[in-house]
Amino acid sequence: MKYLEFEKGIEELERRIDELISVGKGAGLDIDLEVKKLRKKLNRTLIKLYRNLTPWQRVQVARHPSRPYTLDYVNYMMTDFVEFRGDRRFGDDRAIVAGFAKFEGISVCVVGHQKGRTTKENIERNFGMPHPEGYRKALRVMKLAEKFGIPILTFVDTPGAFPGIGAEERGQAEAIGECLYEMSTIRVPIVVSVIGEGGSGGALAISVGDRILMQENAIYSVISPEGCASILWRDAGKAPIAANALKLTAHDLLKLGVIDEVVKEPIGGAHRNPRIAANILKRAIRRNLKELLNISIDDLLERRYLKYRSIGVFSER
Repeated sequence: MKYLEFEKGIEELERRIDELISVGKGAGLDIDLEVKKLRKKLNRTLIKLYRNLTPWQRVQVARHPSRPYTLDYVNYMMTDFVEFRGDRRFGDDRAIVAGFAKFEGISVCVVGHQKGRTTKENIERNFGMPHPEGYRKALRVMKLAEKFGIPILTFVDTPGAFPGIGAEERGQAEAIGECLYEMSTIRVPIVVSVIGEGGSGGALAISVGDRILMQENAIYSVISPEGCASILWRDAGKAPIAANALKLTAHDLLKLGVIDEVVKEPIGGAHRNPRIAANILKRAIRRNLKELLNISIDDLLERRYLKYRSIGVFSER
């Protein structure tokens, strides 16, 4: 387990529990009562800590290397997943996975950002930062889902679209813009889940949906806190201040009407118990998808249009 900078107390308690268990086994002592007391203290500490996280601390949790990624949720939630590769123009982008699966017995289209666990995997996945080929692949699969009337589930987790010269030369902005345009009128239900980092247009490209769900320790923002701090103060070290100003947490975005639902996570974050995190998210997706499937397509598109037209509306006092 990698401990975040604000989890020093948690690290100490878990170290003490491990040491006590090790000593007890070696000496043949009954230490169950002491271990139970320490675990209760650990749970209380985790609950208190995670109920009062600052925006910057939530940024760190959203980036935790053990946090579940798209393929983890696919494995926990779905069956019969068949991945599609390539954009039929240039190549395949491993930073986005797309395909079809069974969700609660229903055929669904799955599209999501994918990071890697190891250095090798992260290089293959480009650290979850898609090239234009990834967005074109995503759109190709989503349009296929539309053709057969299959609902779409997307999973958002990227620092942002890859800003390299090659990506720009191959039409990064155009690929993102085309996704935004097409998703706004795709004639099937779309449920979006923000599961980690929701960074800039790279996240928004697969986030145009009828319901936007967001895990409570995920983030969703026009720019990273470090990028914002570098632009405003020319100092990336002021990222915690920028995180406060950006209103990038799930609860802030729910108040602003950008998302529709905050999805709870296990005590201590999704990375501490990915299976439970997946079960909680699965229930939320199932409930929302069931509601959307009972709405006519024309009404669904009208509601989708009004949903995005209303974001950012303000009144002068």
